[in-house]
Amino acid sequence: MSANRKGSSRQVLSGPWVIDTRELGRRPGSSRSVRRTATATYVLGLEGVIGVPVGAEVELDLLLESVVEGVLVTGTADGPLAGECSRCLDPITDEVTVRVTELFAYPDSTTDETTDDDEVSRLVDERLDLEPVVRDAVVLAVPHVPLCAEDCPGLCAGCGGKWADLGPDHRHETIDPRWAALQERSQQDQGH
Repeated sequence: MSANRKGSSRQVLSGPWVIDTRELGRRPGSSRSVRRTATATYVLGLEGVIGVPVGAEVELDLLLESVVEGVLVTGTADGPLAGECSRCLDPITDEVTVRVTELFAYPDSTTDETTDDDEVSRLVDERLDLEPVVRDAVVLAVPHVPLCAEDCPGLCAGCGGKWADLGPDHRHETIDPRWAALQERSQQDQGH
C-alpha cells in the first residue's frame, strides 16, 4: 500500500455529503436507502458558467449496496442551477437531476493493487464523500454553452447592447480604417 493511501485513510470525513457505511457492513448483497439534503460547499458544475451554486440545497435519493470490492452507490441528485447565457449574459436559472453510479472501494480491496488513486473513489474510515461525485455528474449534465433561449441573438459587437432589446434596425456607422483619417480631415475643414 502506498504512503498516500495510508495517509488518506486517516482522514476523518464528516458533513451532509458524507455517508457512514459501517451499518451496511461488508456483506455483499446487503443494501440500504439514503435520502437527505446536502448543501453545496462549492459550485457543482462549470464555475463561472453554470452549476449548482454555493449554498444551494441538493436532494439526494440513493441506494448503497455492499459488493465484494466496496460500496456501490446508485441514485439521483436534484438541485437548482444558476449561470448566465453565453450570448447575452442574462442570468439563467433551472433545475438539474443527475444520475449517480459510483463504486467506493474498500482500502484493502483488489482495486488498491489494480487501480491508481484517482481512478476509483475510496472509502475513508468506512465513509464515502458524494460531493465530488455529484459535481462530476453535474459537469457532464449541464450545457457547456448555456443559452437563455435557443434563438438568443446575443449582444451587438459595436455597443454591447442586447439584440433582443435593440431591434432589427439597429446599426452602427462603420468607417473603413483606411478612410478614417480622410473623414477626420473633412470634419475639421467643415468646422473651420
